[in-house]
Amino acid sequence: MGALMVTEFKGRVLMVAYHYPPMRGSSGIQRTLKFSQYLPQHGWQPLVLSAHPRAYANSGDDQLAEIPPEAIVHRAFALDTSRHLSLRGRYLGWMALPDRWVSWCLGAIPAGLRLIRRHRPQVIWTTYPIASAKLIGLVLHRLTGLPWIADLRDPMTDVDYPSDPLTRRVYRWIEAQTVKHCTLAVCTTPGAIVTYTRRFPRIPASRFALIENGYDEENFANAAALLKPAVPLTGRPFTLVHSGVIYPSERDPIPLFEALAALQAAGTVTAARLRIVLRATAHDDYLAGLIAKYGIGEIVSLAPHVAYRDALAEMLNADGLLVLQATNCNHQIPAKLYEYLRARRPILALTDATGDTASALRQAGIDTIAPLDDKNGIQAGLLRFLQLAEAGQAPLASHEAIAANSRRARTAELARLLEQVTVTVPNALKGTSEAC
Repeated sequence: MGALMVTEFKGRVLMVAYHYPPMRGSSGIQRTLKFSQYLPQHGWQPLVLSAHPRAYANSGDDQLAEIPPEAIVHRAFALDTSRHLSLRGRYLGWMALPDRWVSWCLGAIPAGLRLIRRHRPQVIWTTYPIASAKLIGLVLHRLTGLPWIADLRDPMTDVDYPSDPLTRRVYRWIEAQTVKHCTLAVCTTPGAIVTYTRRFPRIPASRFALIENGYDEENFANAAALLKPAVPLTGRPFTLVHSGVIYPSERDPIPLFEALAALQAAGTVTAARLRIVLRATAHDDYLAGLIAKYGIGEIVSLAPHVAYRDALAEMLNADGLLVLQATNCNHQIPAKLYEYLRARRPILALTDATGDTASALRQAGIDTIAPLDDKNGIQAGLLRFLQLAEAGQAPLASHEAIAANSRRARTAELARLLEQVTVTVPNALKGTSEAC
């Protein structure tokens, strides 16, 4: 970057994010990518501190072009313990605490300090769901005194999450240190903020801020070029697509498979009427066993990961879109839900009616919701959904609800927070300049 361009920015932000192109296969990539893409329009230059591509199990160049030319991107040393440091698939547990990418800290902390010395950012921003990112942010904040916005997204811990007790203790320590030392803690749902204010009653509520996930209109415009001509439902099955990871616990599909097996046995739902595509689940082997166990292979099929644009095109082409979200994630909303809303296809949500996901759907005008953990409830909800969708009467997201969820709008919210912390902690700027 030349000196002339640098003077155009009101400030710089060091963005610590593991999920960033060329990584593929996670909707979490889009949050950081779009923030970095649109922040220059608000006068902020992004300095992105990410991981070396070797750490990614799945990578590709399909979204590299969306990284803005104004961004300075550094990919620090990082390994995946399970792939690079294991012996015959086994490794010592401490080598993956807090996560399998803890080696990223060894590369990212010194790299972050070099970026701070060279480019003088006004704010540090770190994002979950990799716990190591929080450690990196904590250390950089403590060493430099720079204001730190911790993008927590969802609660890091729960009563039984992570499932391993030692990992859970480490996560809770990182979580507590993050909330204690950060300047602002950003969550993606109102329920997550409620969880944290109750969990840390001594922390002022003003420390927590809300920036929900969203969708990107430019990505959808590009995906629209791949659309196929609409095919009438007459003579073919209704195609219901789930796009993205299916966690065995947080998105347990077993009750759904049980419901499908019962409906298939009754002849109410057959392969001639319904086809469910599970795209890029990240747990295909596990799901394939369940599909075979319940004998629903003619209805349910697994599909591999595709480029992000192709995944959006599939959403636009689908007859319907499927959401799975368990009760233990009531204070979370899947990032892809906002893309589902933008696709304006009928949505069947299998989730708790009292959770944030159901609330977001109802606010958008969608009520085709059934409980994920209730086989009988799923049967009733699926049949109602199919009847509405086949008749062209399934509710779709309102245009107003869609517009409010754009990534551009979310970036404007982040820009306001960046300005807020640089105003409320002005001494950090001076201190960092002297220290670095």
